[in-house]
Amino acid sequence: MPGLMTIERAEHGIQPRHVSANALKVIERLQDAGFKAYLVGGCIRDLLLGAQPKDFDVATSATPEEIRELFRNARLIGRRFRLAHVRFGREIIEVATFRGPGDSDVGDADRVVEKGRLTRDNVFGSEEEDAIRRDFTINALMYDPATETIRDHVGGYVDVLERRLRLIGDPVTRYREDPVRLLRAIRFMVKLDLNMEPDTAGPIVSMAPLLDGIPPARLFDEILKLFMSGKAWPTYQALVRQALWPQLFPGLFEDPASPPKLVENALKSTDRRVAEGLPVTPGFLFAAFLWQRVRAAAEAMVEDGVPPVDALAAAGEEAIVAQARKVALHRRFSTIAKEIWCMQPRFRKRRGKRALRLINERRFRAAYDFLLLRVDEEPELAELAQWWTDVQAVETDDRASMVESAPGGGAKRRRRPRRRKPAQST
Repeated sequence: MPGLMTIERAEHGIQPRHVSANALKVIERLQDAGFKAYLVGGCIRDLLLGAQPKDFDVATSATPEEIRELFRNARLIGRRFRLAHVRFGREIIEVATFRGPGDSDVGDADRVVEKGRLTRDNVFGSEEEDAIRRDFTINALMYDPATETIRDHVGGYVDVLERRLRLIGDPVTRYREDPVRLLRAIRFMVKLDLNMEPDTAGPIVSMAPLLDGIPPARLFDEILKLFMSGKAWPTYQALVRQALWPQLFPGLFEDPASPPKLVENALKSTDRRVAEGLPVTPGFLFAAFLWQRVRAAAEAMVEDGVPPVDALAAAGEEAIVAQARKVALHRRFSTIAKEIWCMQPRFRKRRGKRALRLINERRFRAAYDFLLLRVDEEPELAELAQWWTDVQAVETDDRASMVESAPGGGAKRRRRPRRRKPAQST
């Protein structure tokens, strides 16, 4: 590893006004108390690449307990990585103590390595050791607001300028320590438009099965970062190329390189919405990912006499439970997916008050968007989708007329025969 390189403001060009004022306050107080403290990680990378960081993290020589003593608004969190959250209203500044390499050979209780995987890491160290133990060089840069300089222990500054993604240390060892780095490599490469260094890319395919040991909840968090940042479709393609997709969604598609058109369209639609600043939800994407499996199971149930909506609800629950063994889907998102699926047969009933009520239901728009995506694979739905498009565009009175004269109203409701009053005995 190269020694410390200091980059002056005249070269790196980062302006203090682009940095969170609260992060600067945290650093200033730590430094005034005699501790080292710097901005660290992705926020510096993003500023150098001309992007606005979402978060500003701080690394310091102060221990978590010392941080808590300095900040009344600090809360200590984490077991695997013990750190402090310093809250300023809605903004949280994450403050971590410099980590060191530890010594797994002597059974250090603060650093636990199991079968090559790092499961606990609370060994504190120096600034240089902290930089070296980070994952990628572009994430190991430190910025000192007091001197307005970047401190680079691993050659990350040049890698950012040359748009190169490179792991710190031996890639096989680093991936084995934390297999989620396999996914992070793909995310950074695609999101930041970087070229992955050959030694960093080389082991990914062969080490992809290591993801099998990652908790499903943690993989879901990574899925959000992979697919909700505006590069969902190219991210999907990269995951397939690197044999990572089947580790997340095993057996979902016959040929992951050629996914169902609905899935491709859903990913591209998500990217468009992110670009336009519109809300996106993983519930919609999971509805697309699992639709093929859910529809096939529901159709088999319908043949056995189960009503379509009930069949989709049962098939959807089964698919979500099965998928949760790999990637856990939070209940609020799985509920959205199930509501989207169960609304699909209801679109066929266009007459009467039920149709008018459907338009006003909470998940109508998401289910309608899903219907539009289905048209590419099911052209017979084109007329139905167009009708629902048109009915939303007219005034309330015209909408009632359209619903009244719509085709496909379904079977007429059968009237119950009126009960006769029993004859009174005389």
